[in-house]
Amino acid sequence: MPRRTRAEPVEGDTDSLKENFALPNGFKDEPVKKEKIKDEKGKGKAKRVEPEPTDEELDETQAGDNADFDADADVDADGDPENVDGTPRSRKRARVNAEGDFVPSTPTTPKREQVMTLPRDDDGFIPGSIVRIQLHNFLTYDWVEFRPGPYLNMILGPNGTGKSSIACAICLGLNWPPSILGRANEISSFVKHGKESGYIEIELKGAKGQKNLVIRRNLSAKSKSSTLTLNGQSCTGKEITNRMAKLNVQVGNLWYLVLSALSAGSDCMYARFSKSNDEQERLKTMQERNSQLERDVQRYQERKRIEKDIAILKVLIPVNEYHEAKERYQKAKDRQRELHARVRKLKDRNAPAHAKLEYALPHILSPICSQTSRQLAVQHREYEKAREKKKTASRQKFQQMKNKWSENDKLERDAEDVTNKLDGLKRAEKERVKKIKEIQGHNEKWQKELDNPPKLEDVEAINAEMRKVNREHSQTTTRMEDLQERQRKNVDSSAAQQANISGALDQLRNLEDERHRKLEKLRAWDRDMADAVVWLRNHQDKFKMEVFEPPMICCTVPDRRYTDAIEACFNQDQLKILVTQCEEDYATLNNYLNDGEQAGLRKGARINTWFRPKVDLSPPPMNEAELKALGFDDYAINKIECPDGLLWFLTREVNLHRTAIGLDASRVDVNAAMEAVSRDGSGAKFIAGRVMNTVSRSRYGKRAAANMTKDLRPARNLVSSTSKWDAVDPEIKKKLDQTIQEARQALEVINEDANNLAAEEREIRAEEALFKKTFDALEARKKVVNNQKKHLATLAAKIETNKNKLRDLENAPSVEDERAKLKKRLFEISKKRVRIVKEYTQLIRAAIADQVEATRSGLEFLQVGANKNALEALCQEKDDKYQRALAEFEEADQIFVATKADAKKKRDTSLDLVRSMDLEFQQQFAKMEMDGSVHDRSVNDLRTELDVQQANLDMISLTNPGVVEQYERRKNEIEALAKTLEDREKSTRKVEREIKNARDRWQPALERLVASIGKKFSAAFDRIGCAGEIRISPHDDYDKWAIDILVKFRDNEKLQLLTGQRQSGGVQERSLTTILYLMSLTEEARTPFSLVDEINQGMDQRAERAVHNSLVEVTCKPDSAQYFLITPKLLPDLDYHERMKVLCVNNGEWLPETPGLGNMNRMIENFVQLNRDRVSRDRSSRAG
Repeated sequence: MPRRTRAEPVEGDTDSLKENFALPNGFKDEPVKKEKIKDEKGKGKAKRVEPEPTDEELDETQAGDNADFDADADVDADGDPENVDGTPRSRKRARVNAEGDFVPSTPTTPKREQVMTLPRDDDGFIPGSIVRIQLHNFLTYDWVEFRPGPYLNMILGPNGTGKSSIACAICLGLNWPPSILGRANEISSFVKHGKESGYIEIELKGAKGQKNLVIRRNLSAKSKSSTLTLNGQSCTGKEITNRMAKLNVQVGNLWYLVLSALSAGSDCMYARFSKSNDEQERLKTMQERNSQLERDVQRYQERKRIEKDIAILKVLIPVNEYHEAKERYQKAKDRQRELHARVRKLKDRNAPAHAKLEYALPHILSPICSQTSRQLAVQHREYEKAREKKKTASRQKFQQMKNKWSENDKLERDAEDVTNKLDGLKRAEKERVKKIKEIQGHNEKWQKELDNPPKLEDVEAINAEMRKVNREHSQTTTRMEDLQERQRKNVDSSAAQQANISGALDQLRNLEDERHRKLEKLRAWDRDMADAVVWLRNHQDKFKMEVFEPPMICCTVPDRRYTDAIEACFNQDQLKILVTQCEEDYATLNNYLNDGEQAGLRKGARINTWFRPKVDLSPPPMNEAELKALGFDDYAINKIECPDGLLWFLTREVNLHRTAIGLDASRVDVNAAMEAVSRDGSGAKFIAGRVMNTVSRSRYGKRAAANMTKDLRPARNLVSSTSKWDAVDPEIKKKLDQTIQEARQALEVINEDANNLAAEEREIRAEEALFKKTFDALEARKKVVNNQKKHLATLAAKIETNKNKLRDLENAPSVEDERAKLKKRLFEISKKRVRIVKEYTQLIRAAIADQVEATRSGLEFLQVGANKNALEALCQEKDDKYQRALAEFEEADQIFVATKADAKKKRDTSLDLVRSMDLEFQQQFAKMEMDGSVHDRSVNDLRTELDVQQANLDMISLTNPGVVEQYERRKNEIEALAKTLEDREKSTRKVEREIKNARDRWQPALERLVASIGKKFSAAFDRIGCAGEIRISPHDDYDKWAIDILVKFRDNEKLQLLTGQRQSGGVQERSLTTILYLMSLTEEARTPFSLVDEINQGMDQRAERAVHNSLVEVTCKPDSAQYFLITPKLLPDLDYHERMKVLCVNNGEWLPETPGLGNMNRMIENFVQLNRDRVSRDRSSRAG
């Protein structure tokens, strides 16, 4: 069997029903679990719908369960929608911790605001609906903009034109992550190939009375990130998500959290029940093992007791050492206090003498100083203050004198300036008279030059001569242009002949190596497969039988007329697959190419391989006579040449032996051919002209034959020049040689013409040089005339300027007036200087008086200071006796400090030892301190007892600490395990109560919602003549709750659960069921818009018509929201509604560049007009 190396369609899979469906509030946008089909066995699980509670029920459940959630659990707090997986399965399940308690992995979901559908605006759009979409460099689009309607929007276009790209644009434009689309994980992958950047712009309808929201997402091909703008302003993804929530555009739903919590609660109970039994057995085993170690533990405990006594003695010794040191300290303290009292007594006796010096010597203080004793110090300070006051007044006077002196200097400089100006008035008058004479001389000279201008040529005559020369030159230009055109044609002809020679040579090389050409073509398509083919050609010896290269290399079509038809029978994977003839070679090939790295292929490369054991196959649908009678030429298997071993692959996988081909479509009876190929019930393909017909029969109803047609595309892979891949046709080679010879002869003629044209070009270039010389001479003459005119105009302007200057000089003010002004200013400056001199004299006299007062105060200050010095000498004499007593006190104080430090050190040591002991010892020590027994024994007695206990310890053998540690650890585990079992029993009962309360809250609302959807689902099946039902499937494990879908497609059947085993191969029936279920959910949806993609694929005409008409009816009601339907094709005569809008995708590589050509709207208008004209003509003919 073939190894599936890439995503291949699985029979019965519904992945083609791509949809992003909006569900009712409280439901996730993944309504139906996809079928999981086990490999080769075809087994599957029942298709069910996962239910979920509404927002109100979720909030109530969370309110009751908040106490059980762990606030420290992991949670993604980024807020970026691109970091959120859109499926409920991505959320972490609640876990059970080591004690079996329920600990969810995420915190309680915060209460989400309930948003109702906003009222429809006057233009028919519900707020949040899409009003406009604009794409630039996005996937298949260069640029496109369209405006959908407020109800059903049908997007129609062939495959590959970019219909599904619109669904991608809506998701990404509203800030969904790329991973939800299943196409690419990076946002940069959606930029059109070859472009550096692009954008998606979506305009959403705003609330009534408010402007619309314009959201743009800018993409870059070089970056994994993107930027967002809202109404032209930069914004974050969180802002976009919040605005979407206000418009009820559902970008996410947290409904699954409650079911996860409930399921975790169920898992928690199961974990507790299963774990309790194991722990009971473990408790019993641990108790038995501990009883065997008890004797060793007793001996160990006796040793421990002695060690404890030793530890106590080691503490009591420092404690008693501290007690003895404390007694020494107390004696030193008493001696120090006695001497201190004596020193204080002597100090008090000397206090009266020191009182007068209190302020001069502030360190000597006396509490008995009288008012009289303070008099000397107070008088000393008062004289000092008076002296400082007079000194300050003198400094201020000197500063004022300095300022007056500076002011006088400034006035003196001003007087000098005025005097200098008076001296310069005579010089200025002489300069003015001299300047007037110079200006008058210049004006007379320039006016004389203006009155006698030189004789100039006529500019118009020069211009006329230049025009004549230009007219003559235009003929030369025309000849040059004609020559250049002939030269271009000559070059083009030469290039064309060179191309003919190169093309013919290339064809000759290609004819000689057809297999190499095909290999290079395969390399451009799939590099990994081409590398695998090269490896296979070099290692065929590793296989038991021949392994065939891909059909596109080793197959040829002798009659080229059939190439397009035969290649249409293959899909892409079938054209590039390696075919083996036995299972052993199949395993060997996979081992080299896919499972190992021996072949040296690119890491991650997957190569398609194929093998099937030979079995009996269905015979051709028609015999040779029927084939000819129906107008067919032959079966496809007879029109292809390939190795014999490859025929089994072409019949088993490609069905070439059942595919009839008729090149003349007019000779093929399509209806009769449909009946002939489908009479055995299995269906087949046939090709009539340029159309491939795929015929199948419906599995219910009248079992009518259905035909799906597809136009043939030109072949690209099976095109071959000959019937044999390694032969060269001599006729073709002869024609190519003749083409090369003719092209070379023509090239010689072209080269001779090129030489003649070059000679003619030299003659024209000489004429060009003569014209340039003549034209330059005329330009020089014209420039001389213009320069002379400019010079005369400049002289006239200068004369006028000088006249103005002369007028200003002649009207200048009189020298005598200026001299009088300056003398007046000089007199005012002199008056100010006299006033300053008077003020300066007064300041000098005041300063002298202040200095006299300051000197008197200084003498009085010195006298008081001398009195103070005499008093200090007297005090020094009385202090000698005090100093001797103080020295004796300091010696006693040092002894006191030393004994205190020693006692403190021993106290700290004993305290540290006591505190380092356990609590039991500390309590025992406290009792000994209270009753005084701590100090009953001396330090020597304690040390003797310590030696005795140390000897007793040495007499007891050492017990393995590991055994005791194991005993104690197991004992603690036994106690903890017993307590855990008791707590778990209580917690289990609590969780059971909480689960029951939560279920009683949300289950009734869920049943009502499912019943409403089921009613619409059953009605939809009734309309197509079948039966369907939806119901809830409860389970003890809340994670296994589901919605069962029961269907009946035939009258003789009963309602059965839709599963992977039922309708095996019936993609159509599963697709129809899924679509009708989604349409039932549509009427419950409260979002502004929804979208489905290619829902009609895989259905027969009857089912497709019923689904389409039902969809139009549901989505075009007055209260329906906006809806998008994407489809590549439509049946004729379907139901349409005036509220729906059809958008045709006209996109592709070969669109016309002429504006207006291929306009779809114009084509429709022309078609309608033609129908109207035809009807009008028919009526006229009947009337006639």
